Amino acid sequence: MTARPPRTGLYSRRAVIGAGLAFAGAGVFGRGKLAARDLSDFLPLVGVNLAGAEFGTVPGTYAADYMYPTLAEVAYFAALGFNCVRLPFRWERLQPDLYGNFDAAERERLASLVDGIARRGLVTIIDPHNYARRRLRADGWSTDHLIGSQAVPTEAFVDFWRRLAAMFEDNDLTAFGLMNEPFGISAEEWLGIANRVIGEIRKIGAKNWIMVPGTAYTGAHSWLSSGNTVLASVADPLDRFAIEVHQYFDRNSSGTSPLAVSATVGSDRIKAFQDWARKNRLKAFLGEFGAADNPTALRALADICRQMRANADVWLGWTAWAAGPFWPEDYMFNLEPTSAGPRKQTEVLASCARAWRSSARSGPANTIPGKPRS
Repeated sequence: MTARPPRTGLYSRRAVIGAGLAFAGAGVFGRGKLAARDLSDFLPLVGVNLAGAEFGTVPGTYAADYMYPTLAEVAYFAALGFNCVRLPFRWERLQPDLYGNFDAAERERLASLVDGIARRGLVTIIDPHNYARRRLRADGWSTDHLIGSQAVPTEAFVDFWRRLAAMFEDNDLTAFGLMNEPFGISAEEWLGIANRVIGEIRKIGAKNWIMVPGTAYTGAHSWLSSGNTVLASVADPLDRFAIEVHQYFDRNSSGTSPLAVSATVGSDRIKAFQDWARKNRLKAFLGEFGAADNPTALRALADICRQMRANADVWLGWTAWAAGPFWPEDYMFNLEPTSAGPRKQTEVLASCARAWRSSARSGPANTIPGKPRS
């Protein structure tokens, strides 16, 4: 039996993900090629992270250590006005061996869920939740090896994305999140890896939008100081990409405390990045942010959403952390409903999502223009 995390709302999201938790099963629907749509038809993208498939030890046992979210959860958040899901999962489980075939059962779980989300009219951002590293069968899954190392060459990551992109190139409601929160790698090294992967995705003919993170956990607050400004040189022949950043409200932006520094901390922390993105004619996406149920944090949650809506020339949208079936009831950022109904955080987010989507429909046509390159 795998160990559970402490039953307290103060533990970190990374610690929770690293522990195995129990779940209730999910159903899926059949698949087929979906009608072509452009991502701009869905702007702004406003939604939630549906966690679960990235949980637990590697490789782990399905139904004990990890699970994919249910379509019932997708329907719940869609009914609240959200139109986007960021879907974390683990590279090792989908492709147990470098350069090898995808695991058939894991491939079916991922493909079926993404197809079901699209058939409900929502966009999915698929998210290898690996922090720019992975574990290997050869050493008993005991060590995290950095992408670009001798153990996990860049070409292995390129191969992974070549196969993954081919799975979803016909699904126009699927965007590709290259990697969750790279760290321990320089921005220059990461840029080179990202550009290799983007080039391969386009080489196979996939036109899906791509979310490109920076290093140093892709924090918006530290974007300039971490050297991530080199990502102004992301090379995509189609210019169908956005820079993905994450931002939390606690003292060190780690998302490990329920205490928000102030009611404007989120919008304050993303501003320098936002200005940089606008100057470089880059689109941005806030892939993770979250708030606990306390007055200052809830005000900060609404404030950062208003900031992005007011700067829609930069922001494609956001996905809040976190929904999904594995979270303990008292996890501070849990967005799943209680027996009494939606949580306060979810209500704030849903209100912000509906307001932005409504104003976008009543305003100029939603388009994602090509980005002039200097």
